[in-house]
Order: sequence, then structure tokens, then C-alpha cells
Amino acid sequence: MIESLFSMQDKICVVTGGSRGLGAFMTQGFLESGARRVYITARKAEACIKAAEDLSQYGECVAIPGDVATREGLQNLVQELMSREDHIDVLVNNAGTGWGAPFDQFPEKGWDKVMDINVKSPFFLTQALAPMLKKNATARRTASVINIGSIAGILGNGLDNFSYATSKAAIHQLTRVLATELASDHVRVNGIAPGRFYSRLTEFLSSDKEAFEEELQTIPMKRWGEATDIAGVAIMLASQAGEFITGQIIPVDGGTTLIN
Repeated sequence: MIESLFSMQDKICVVTGGSRGLGAFMTQGFLESGARRVYITARKAEACIKAAEDLSQYGECVAIPGDVATREGLQNLVQELMSREDHIDVLVNNAGTGWGAPFDQFPEKGWDKVMDINVKSPFFLTQALAPMLKKNATARRTASVINIGSIAGILGNGLDNFSYATSKAAIHQLTRVLATELASDHVRVNGIAPGRFYSRLTEFLSSDKEAFEEELQTIPMKRWGEATDIAGVAIMLASQAGEFITGQIIPVDGGTTLIN
């Protein structure tokens, strides 16, 4: 039972922002769990193609470079997928960005860029791919959308990332709304709210030994998240193990939200 519960056998998956960090971790997890194919997308074409080549040691990974935060990039991704597949089983809306600045200096362009990439893009990509998600979905073999939020969207301290924290709270609520909208079509929508993981967005902290050690003391489990931590939850939500879960936001944060 256990092997079948967490199997991704024959599933067609799409992971935005899949060339590195959390996106690459989840992609590897899907492939190692038996996914038939995982498509990854990222803005930087060379990095996206190289990542797909590296990840293909675990299974078939296909790069479709492009910026899903733009209308042209989103449409290109959808058209490419439709030309290659008649359905998809899993969509992970992982691509995201942040913008840090003090409250009295925070720029409108920093607000708009983050909200467009972190909230607007996941909504319209899910809307565009909904027909492919619904195509093969049944009550016993649902399709799955996983939105990547953040504990920044739960906690009250935005750490000068005002638009980022707000966008993640918004993606959590969008997850609930879409879960209600798509439930009757056998498409489940859930969110993962990561705490600290190693990524480009957290290099400013992980490279500062003193600040890093200080922050570790605010995490009950006294460590940052690793590849298996995010991949395990994503596999659970995308596989049979998560078939009765929808509209939920799951913090993966070492207990940070328990005490902050």
C-alpha cells in the first residue's frame, strides 16, 4: 500500500520556476517517485535547459524556458504543453520573487512586480491549464495544483518584504478559492508554506554566519529546510496519499509558526 500511496507513476507534471531551489527539489522528487514526465519552466533559458538535463538522470525532464509572469511567456508555455500532451496531472505554481525595502522607501514597481509574479501569474496559468488538468481527472485519480506560499504570508513580520508577505497571504487565499471552484472537476488545490530553505532569495542570510546562527535560534527544530522536506510534502499532495486533501495550506517550517 505504501508504495502505491506515494507513487507518481505515469503522472505528467509541470513545475514553474523549476530550474533551481524548491522547484528543482520537487521536480527531482516527482521523477524519483515515478512521474512519466516533468516539464520545468524558468525565465533564464540556458539555466532552464541545463537544469532539465541534470534532472533527467532521475527521469524525463523537459525544459520550456519562458517568463510566465508575462502574457506572451504564459501563452507560449500553454501552447507548448498542449502540443505535447493531451492532459496534465500536476501543476506546481512555484515561480516567485521578492523585493526588500524599508516601509517609507518601498517603490510601486516593487509592489507590482511581486504581485504580478507571485499572485497574478499562478491564477492565470491555472485558469489556462484547467482544461488539461480536468481532462483525465476522476474522483479516484484526481489532478493536483500545488501553490507555493510562505510562512511570510502567515506571520505578522514581513521583514521589509511588504509586497512579498502580502502576495503569499494572497496566494494562500487564492488556493482556498480555487480549491472550491475546481473540486467538482476532481482537481485538488493546496498550498505549501515553506519556512527557511536554501535558495537565491535567502542567500543574503545563509551567507552571513552570525545572522544565520541567530535566526536558527528562532526555529524550534534549529535547522533550515532541505530538499527532501519540500519534496516529501509535494509528493504527498500530488499522489494518492493526498486524494482527500484540498484547500489546505501546509507550513513546512520546522515549527517557526508555532512560536512567532
